[in-house]
Amino acid sequence: MPLPNGPAGATGDALRAGVADWVTSAPLRALVTAFGGDWPAGPLTDVLAALDGFSARHWDFRGGRERPEAREPVLDPATAAQVLAAATALGLVRPAAPRLPGYAHLLVLGGLAHACLRRVAYAARLLRAGPTVGGEVAVLGSFRPLAPAEVRALTGVGIHGCATEVDALDAGVRRSFGVTRPVRAEGHDADHPHRAWSARTYQPVDGPPVRVLAAPSSEPDRRRAHTADTQRFWAEHVRLTTGDPVLLVTAPIYVPFQHCDALRTLAVPYGCGIDTVGVDPAAAEVAGLPEPTLTPGRYLQEIRSAIRAMRALHTTLG
Repeated sequence: MPLPNGPAGATGDALRAGVADWVTSAPLRALVTAFGGDWPAGPLTDVLAALDGFSARHWDFRGGRERPEAREPVLDPATAAQVLAAATALGLVRPAAPRLPGYAHLLVLGGLAHACLRRVAYAARLLRAGPTVGGEVAVLGSFRPLAPAEVRALTGVGIHGCATEVDALDAGVRRSFGVTRPVRAEGHDADHPHRAWSARTYQPVDGPPVRVLAAPSSEPDRRRAHTADTQRFWAEHVRLTTGDPVLLVTAPIYVPFQHCDALRTLAVPYGCGIDTVGVDPAAAEVAGLPEPTLTPGRYLQEIRSAIRAMRALHTTLG
């Protein structure tokens, strides 16, 4: 299923239609039925609200915890196979190449430590092989503390001294882009990790500047910065022009939800285009880096994330 259309200048009607097509698609309908649900009636606003509630009851295995702490549901083989088939049809499994020959900016979205390394390495590969990037590469994260398992994953590939997500991203940039020292560094610790921010800019020998950003939370009393916070923070630090095409790099499993978050936080307010791609595990640059364990529960969790992101996008569109 195609995601809501992300070219520069996409109209609200086109984005709403894209949300409707994905949300009401046959694979998602069949998945709801497989978990004992009835397809909700009414306008798209009501359908999105009902799917949000349904997925909270049946597919939320985090319960407010970080992703590594999510439990794995026990599913019979037939249901597990259906989950994987639905995830594939909904765009959470297979990587896709960038659509355009050039972009104004390239964004690398943060995540767990192994994902930070893989996404930065893949972004460096894209720059070497095309497309071109006329502005900057921005690597977006936060001061989320790394879990012990993440620190071990980094140690296993020779990276030491990282305590936070942005540390892992910074280490990945230095490793994959061949840089050692930032040409510019700024930030504010704010005496609280949810309010703190930092920006380090590197200048590789070839190619655009690479900026590593740690964003503050928009709700610091409640939580750390999330994906939408990092995207907004970046938009405040760069001159986005209406019509600018922006390429996002993440993992395939997160493409639907993070694409829709970017439509909401970047395309709608700034008029830029959004193209979101997942890391290709066959790329030589990611060989040897720790790989995620993707299970039926993980896919169900991120289908729920996509539903919630599409609901938020639809609400923003009005």
